[in-house]
Amino acid sequence: MGGDKIIIEGGVPLKGTINVSGAKNAVLPVIVASLLSSTPCRIIDAPQLADVEVICQVLESLGAKTYWVGKDLYVDASEISHCEASDEIVQKMRASILVMGPLLARMGKVRVSQPGGCAIGTRPIDLHLKGFEAMGVQMSKEQGYVTAQTNGLRGARIYLDFPSVGATENLMMAAALAKGTTVIENAAEEPEIVDLANFINSMGGRIRGAGTKIIKIEGVSELTGCEHQVIPDRIEAGSYLMAAAITGGDLTLENVIGDHLKPVIAKLVEVGCQITEGDSTLHILAPQTLSAADIKTLPYPGFPTDMQAQYMALMTRAQGASVIAETVFENRFMHAEELRRMGADIRINGRSAVVEGPCRLQGAMVKATDLRAGAALVIAALAAEGHTEISNTYYIDRGYDNLAAKLQGVGARITRR
Repeated sequence: MGGDKIIIEGGVPLKGTINVSGAKNAVLPVIVASLLSSTPCRIIDAPQLADVEVICQVLESLGAKTYWVGKDLYVDASEISHCEASDEIVQKMRASILVMGPLLARMGKVRVSQPGGCAIGTRPIDLHLKGFEAMGVQMSKEQGYVTAQTNGLRGARIYLDFPSVGATENLMMAAALAKGTTVIENAAEEPEIVDLANFINSMGGRIRGAGTKIIKIEGVSELTGCEHQVIPDRIEAGSYLMAAAITGGDLTLENVIGDHLKPVIAKLVEVGCQITEGDSTLHILAPQTLSAADIKTLPYPGFPTDMQAQYMALMTRAQGASVIAETVFENRFMHAEELRRMGADIRINGRSAVVEGPCRLQGAMVKATDLRAGAALVIAALAAEGHTEISNTYYIDRGYDNLAAKLQGVGARITRR
């Protein structure tokens, strides 16, 4: 990935074309779901991210084999032998908790430490555990570990108190090999859920209703390997749209699904951008002056919490005051302090932030506090006067495939060192 600092000289409008990579939030559960298969799976055009590397290490610690052929990732879980993922690896990334569903389905037992990841809020795993208990799993927690075992998963009716993406994915994977039918109510509706269901169905699963609030999974006795191309990354695409908007750019994105970005596109149009949708392309033309507009983050199909930081960066250059309400995670304004160092006028009040614009952004030494905060700093730096140095770039590498090179390709003065 190269270099642990990103250096940006701001003030250049982004012009040209960027090809969007496969979705981080889709590829991780797909890689984990390969554990359900008794034969190898091929994931076409997988994004080469730090998080993908970590999830592959998790699978290898369980006895699976993972290897790359060009841009395709192969996962062979035919001989998984362990039901405990390496502690050190699980601590690095929250998505590691997703191994619980497939391991319970394949091995009948799993032991994992409580997961790590970005420090953006509590994100408890209780919803996962309650769902597993309904499917006949005995659970015990001790010293930061969760141990779960079952004599055989059975279908159940599960109501999620909150439409958690991780819980929906974990329970869907467990249910794919359970005896009988599982119904998940108040399920998450994200496109990444649909992608995971399509992958499991390609392996021989029977999942209906993914992308709606009620998902029905009819358990099958075996799943076998398949080929699958993950959906494009809507958060990566949204981040580049914000970068184009803040720099007064004229940018085309290839490999995008406009439908997945509806709330983001609607806001960009509201602040003054012109956006044209093609079959798998989006073109954005930024206005001379951006207008302020409020957002409130919500589960899909609402405005994504994963785009909140980038939108806050954009609003620092908009005319007027904007209110940003964060309803999904309680600790997701850590980037505001770093944006202030660049000259932003942001006031935080509980779960809301007020941005007064337009601010004169100036280059500074800042640090990424989490993945999307890192993207927000890159966006702000592209519009700032002078030289910005962003540290903690490993956060950015977790979710953006080749960010510096892609931005260089559309005129940004950005380097890594």
